Amino acid sequence: MLPRQRLVALVVACALFMQTLDSTILGTALPAIGRSFSIDPVRLHLAMTSYLIALAVFMPASGWIADRFGTRNVFRWAVAIFVLASIGCGAASSVTELIIMRIVQGLGGAMMVPVARLALLRAVPKSQLVQAMTWVTVPALIGPVVGPPLGGFLVTYAEWPWIFWINVPVGLLGITLATIYFEDIRGEDRPPFDLKGFCLSSVAIAGLLFGFELAPNTNIAGYTGHLLIAAGFLAGLVYVRHAISAASPILDLSLLRISTFRVSLFGGSFFRFGIGAIPFLLPLMLQQGFGKTALTSGLITFAAAAGAISMKFAAPRILARAGFRNVLSLNALLAAISIGACAAFSPATPAFVMIMILFIGGFFRSLQFTALNSIAFADLSDTQMSRATGFTSMAQQLSLSIGVSIAALTLSATTMLRGAQSAGPTDYAIAFLVVTGIVLVSAVSFLTLDRDAGASVSGHAATVGGASRPPSDTRV
Repeated sequence: MLPRQRLVALVVACALFMQTLDSTILGTALPAIGRSFSIDPVRLHLAMTSYLIALAVFMPASGWIADRFGTRNVFRWAVAIFVLASIGCGAASSVTELIIMRIVQGLGGAMMVPVARLALLRAVPKSQLVQAMTWVTVPALIGPVVGPPLGGFLVTYAEWPWIFWINVPVGLLGITLATIYFEDIRGEDRPPFDLKGFCLSSVAIAGLLFGFELAPNTNIAGYTGHLLIAAGFLAGLVYVRHAISAASPILDLSLLRISTFRVSLFGGSFFRFGIGAIPFLLPLMLQQGFGKTALTSGLITFAAAAGAISMKFAAPRILARAGFRNVLSLNALLAAISIGACAAFSPATPAFVMIMILFIGGFFRSLQFTALNSIAFADLSDTQMSRATGFTSMAQQLSLSIGVSIAALTLSATTMLRGAQSAGPTDYAIAFLVVTGIVLVSAVSFLTLDRDAGASVSGHAATVGGASRPPSDTRV
């Protein structure tokens, strides 16, 4: 990679660092926020999912907006919105205000990371994409390493609003670096904005996700949830009809004809269903279930991110040697096993055992994310990059949000069946087993890839009878 390409990758990493730092700190601080607002911390999962839902709603528009107004301009405005909303989150005086500010924060994040990733994709050739993703994700993974212990420290020795205000200096650094090193790239061929498609997809995503959040309630909120689910499902059906006939739909379903993109999207979504639940489940289990302090919880959970960093330098060599299909299918199985091991945790489990298991699990999950993020763009043309970036980013955040909702619903259901007031160790064990089963489903989907899928990106040469063969056409 050229020096300037590395600097662009580091700017992208700055955005990812801020986003991952924010999400991992919040998980550690949920019990403290719950005490502040006198609410069960399990019910605060909406503070996490509202941000992820906002990301999923607005991300499909990120590619068109970047093409229209330029990657540098959009990125800087997105970071500014994210930082201002972070200040608002810290100043919230109620759960409702916190959720509203998290939605605004999601609006900024929806433009911030996809636009930064698009700038990187346009600056780096495909043959160097895996290496570029390594440069991006290593600094970005510092966020999950720093986040849990920093969140535990701030909650223990300061106040929980500081977990949001810490974003301010990082955001200012990102704006400065983007101003210096980002090229203000605009799309040469800009079709009209698909306003109808954006409205339909927004209603579908928000209706279904907020509906599933509210539906389990037995009061008026439950009826509202059912109405939202119906509206979201109907809007989704109408959008599919619209996307088939529209010249430039905001979510281009024709991209699903490309096998590497399709498998990355669907298999990756099931993988993220499970992974999205971990930052929610693990801190709550350690603090609420096992009675550990926020600082102790953070010092244990950071091990997963440390394991993720240790893998990043090996990812290009692993993918070049084994190929995407083998890595994605086998590694999903190993990641599922590492998550299932968390179900065996108990208050008596030594901290070093938890740290070791989380470290190993972080290694496998990070390898999976690197492979998924790379193969999704392996067979796309330059003209498809903008649409694919918004599509994949939306799917990623959507699946992470669903993962948090699944974990919260599982905890609520098992707690209610026991007739208890709050979740205990057994409830968390069941939730981790549910998550493990979901991740296992993804392993099966990756087996449908061709043996040489994404070879132009990984450098892996598939063989037949001991002889290497060129990559096949992965379009179907």
